[in-house]
Amino acid sequence: MSKQILMVLTSHAELGDSGHKTGFWVEEFAAPYYAFIDAGIVVTLATPLGGAAPVDPTSELADFQTAATKRYYADAVVQQKIATTEQLAQVNMSEFAGVFYPGGHGPLWDLAENPVSIALLESFLEAGKPVAAVCHATAALLNVKLASGELAVKGKAISGFTNSEEAAVELTEVVPFLLEDELIKRGANYQKGPDWQDFTVQDGLLISGQNPASSKSVADKLLLQISA
Repeated sequence: MSKQILMVLTSHAELGDSGHKTGFWVEEFAAPYYAFIDAGIVVTLATPLGGAAPVDPTSELADFQTAATKRYYADAVVQQKIATTEQLAQVNMSEFAGVFYPGGHGPLWDLAENPVSIALLESFLEAGKPVAAVCHATAALLNVKLASGELAVKGKAISGFTNSEEAAVELTEVVPFLLEDELIKRGANYQKGPDWQDFTVQDGLLISGQNPASSKSVADKLLLQISA
């Protein structure tokens, strides 16, 4: 029987009060998704609201396209999956070997404090199952607690979108918080590499990547963890 991975995407489409749209970043979904299915993994997609997951329109610009995103745009099956995601509250953690959260700015608004997502992540960790997130989606880990009551990120090596990367895209004043700052506030051993370069770290069951370039590396670490 094939192993299964849950991918949790944002339902949030508004970039603060900027008047611009956000959502999930295509590369951060596509590269891991194809790494998983090419390895024979069954992938289920879920969002807080269910239904269509919003795409960050910036991630569709020509500069950000890769082999994985081109495959994604030509893939009618995955387009249908993105349009009809399961509602997160209906997901049964026991069916999955691990979970992956793609980024984009959306997760800062709807996944950092979502009680269903937090409970789901807590149940994965309690069951000894790996949790992976990339870029802004590391925000989903901010308020997750262990059975002891300690924050799951406390003392753990964690990466995520840097303050300098946020400044480079000129959204420092738009986002609800700076992810690097919030991870450090919660006692995480925040780690980063050069801006826009692949940087991925694993600490126990927690696997995290800094930015879009890190998406495939995070997926590969998750695959290794569930096949160990």
